[in-house]
Amino acid sequence: MMSRVQKGVRLDRALSKLGLASRTEAKRLIADGRVRVNGRVVRDASVLVKPEQAGIVVDGRVAKTPQWRTLAFHKPRGVVTTRRDPEGRQTVFDVLGDDGRALVAVGRLDMASTGLLLLTSDTQLANYLTDPANAIVRRYVVTVRGAVDDASVEKMMSGIDGLRARSATVRKRSARESHLIVELVEGKNREIRRMLEALGHEVTKLMRVAFGDVELGKLQPGEWREVTRREITEVTEVTEFTTKKRSQRRRTK
Repeated sequence: MMSRVQKGVRLDRALSKLGLASRTEAKRLIADGRVRVNGRVVRDASVLVKPEQAGIVVDGRVAKTPQWRTLAFHKPRGVVTTRRDPEGRQTVFDVLGDDGRALVAVGRLDMASTGLLLLTSDTQLANYLTDPANAIVRRYVVTVRGAVDDASVEKMMSGIDGLRARSATVRKRSARESHLIVELVEGKNREIRRMLEALGHEVTKLMRVAFGDVELGKLQPGEWREVTRREITEVTEVTEFTTKKRSQRRRTK
C-alpha cells in the first residue's frame, strides 16, 4: 500500500481507535495518569500521536497493532456508529460481534441512515479516507418528501449554509416524493439531511452506496465482506493523483 501523510490523532481518540476505551473512558484514564506514551505518563488528552507507532501503554497493558483488516458493512437502520452507547442503543460493533474486534469505523452514518460503512484496523487509513483534503467521494441514494426542482439541486451544489454536495441528480420526482443520487467529499454531521431540510424537503430514506471505489453491492443490512488492500490502494492512489494535479494547477496560476 502507498504511504499516506499522517498528522496524528488526539491521544483519547487513539485509545478509542485501538479499542482500549471509549472516548469518555480514555479521557478519565489519561487524566488519572494511567496512560504512557513512549514510556512517559501523559495527562493531556489532546496530545497528538500516531496510534500504530506511539508505544501506548494503559495500566501496564501494551496496545498492540492488530493485523491489517478492512470490512465493508451494511449498517442497518436504528444502529449507532459508536463502540459503546451510553443510552444503551445497539451499535455497529454489537451487530458485528467478534468480527468487529480491533476495528474502527471510517466516519459515521447517523442512526436513521443505512448502507456502506467501512471499518478498519488501520487508523492511518481511516484518517486518510475521512480527511476532506483528500476529497474521497461518498455516494448516497436519497428519498425525500415533495418534488425537488432543478433550482434546489443547483443550490445543493453551490452551497447551503456551509454545506455543499459534489453532485446531485434527481432520478425520479413527483408531487409526493423525489429520489436523488447525492455525492459528498466531506462527512459533516447530517450534511445531506440538513441541506434538504433547508430546501423544505424531509429525508425519509438515506443509504450510502459507495465510499470511493468500494461499493455496497448486494450486501444486505447487517452483512459484511472483507475489503482487499487492492481496493483501498486504488482509492488512495487515484485521490493522491487528483490532489497532486490540483496542486500543480494552483502553482501554475
